[in-house]
This record gives sequence, structure tokens and C-alpha cells, in this order.
Amino acid sequence: MEIESLKFPVGRFSAPKEITGQQLEEWVGIIEEFPALLRAATDKLSEEQLDTPYRPEGWTVRQVVHHCADSHMNSFIRFKLALTEDHPTIKPYHEDLWAELADAKNLPIESSLKILEGLHHRWVVLIKSLSEADLQKNFFHPANKKTSTLATTIALYAWHSSHHLGHVKLVSERFR
Repeated sequence: MEIESLKFPVGRFSAPKEITGQQLEEWVGIIEEFPALLRAATDKLSEEQLDTPYRPEGWTVRQVVHHCADSHMNSFIRFKLALTEDHPTIKPYHEDLWAELADAKNLPIESSLKILEGLHHRWVVLIKSLSEADLQKNFFHPANKKTSTLATTIALYAWHSSHHLGHVKLVSERFR
């Protein structure tokens, strides 16, 4: 398998130019289902398998699971900032460095699976409550110097969920 398909098992993210109600429903469904799918994909993995990188020089499954909790918590906070402030500038973080911290490298994944379950439940309730005007609220990301609407961020995190679930499945399929 070539490195590009190992890095991006569901392809690279491409921000949609237009967003339909049907697309939003599909993306919210992906976000809603992600914690259960991630739990199912990791459920039968041994500790050794959890510490297996999904690609050469890539994160281990354990780091991927903890990264998803970190990333999705940050996104949830960004949603709340965009909904309660006018075009806030969000705080970026060094996800690569976070993945090297002791909790991401060594901690059992159960705590992050629980975080994702609770967080995604709240996130989906919040997303489903948004009006058309709310979906157009946005935040500024100073690292990439881009403004993102909440609607586009929903698309991004549906992709992000599928992207990292794909990484976990790459490892679990190796050990079948």
C-alpha cells in the first residue's frame, strides 16, 4: 500500500463549496456514530497492537485514539466560542507534541473512548440545535490564517472521524 493511502485512508479533506441540509445530516451522523465505531475497531486489539503505528513513522493506534479526544475537545470549544463571540481567534495547539506526551503514549485508551462518547453526545445535541445563521458563525485560526464556518467545521470533523477510524482499521486488519 502506498504511503498516501496509509496517511489518508479516506482521502484528503476538501472543504465543500456549498453545503446542503442532506450533507449536514450525513456529517452529523458520522460524528454521532464515531465513538461507537472507534470502540468497536479497538475492542479486540491487544496492548501490543494498540502500540502499533498505522504507517511507518506514524502514530500508534493508542496515540490516534488519544489524539481524537484531544482534537475533538478542542473543536467543541471552538464551536462554543464561535457561538458566543463575534469571529473569535482560536488557540491552536501542537497536536504532534501532544501525541508525544505520557498520557497519549502510555495511558489505556478507555479514558479517551469515554471522553469521546460523552463529548460527541453533547456535540451532536449542540449541532442539531443550530440555526442556518448559527451554521455560518465562524472562528479564525491563526496558524493557517483561515476563517472557518461551523458548517465547514462539521464537514471537517466528519472527515477527521472517518480519517482516524481508517487508521485504526489499517492496524486491526493487519492482525486478523
